Amino acid sequence: MELFIYIFAAIFSVINPLGAVPIFVGLTQGDSLRERQRISFWTAINVFIILIVSFFIGQYALTFFGISIDALRIAGGFIIVNSGFSLLNRRFNKGRGMHREIEEDAQNRNDIALSPLAIPILAGPGSISLLIAMYPDYPEIWQKIIAVLAMASVALVIFLMLRSAHYLSRILGASGIVAISRIIGFITVAIGVQYIISSVQNIITSINF
Repeated sequence: MELFIYIFAAIFSVINPLGAVPIFVGLTQGDSLRERQRISFWTAINVFIILIVSFFIGQYALTFFGISIDALRIAGGFIIVNSGFSLLNRRFNKGRGMHREIEEDAQNRNDIALSPLAIPILAGPGSISLLIAMYPDYPEIWQKIIAVLAMASVALVIFLMLRSAHYLSRILGASGIVAISRIIGFITVAIGVQYIISSVQNIITSINF
């Protein structure tokens, strides 16, 4: 249970579905309730697939390009820290790569579940690098199963939050969303810093021995 909570909290903090609520509301303003539910469902499915692929296949990409796991953790740590600072500074759109041109293009599409909602708004570089770096830490089968269950739980929360996005937006308001996102942003920064520190320690240890 502790491992599940740790993985779930780490992925949830980096993805931060709450930060995507205002974007989802803006992109689906003219859609029917049934269409919003469909987009929410497929966004969650797409995010889950991206997380699974990153977790299990990412290591092969590192090997192919000759990138060490510590190098990835340091690079991913900086990305995660930057995402956290974006949340602390209330820069949802910029921090998640949602520029004006992308938003206008998304509003003209029939389906936005994959892009830009699933990637890069939710499953961005931070969460992808986080999962790739996590894989070597859990070599046992039961640990991988727990990791998959945690990813599925995050996807379920994403579905529920996006499905209720318009309701949450009215209840919490802009200030409420910002306040909660700042708390999540602080946790995200801490996760990124911890990844950088752990990787630097591993590199120093390997040099000493």
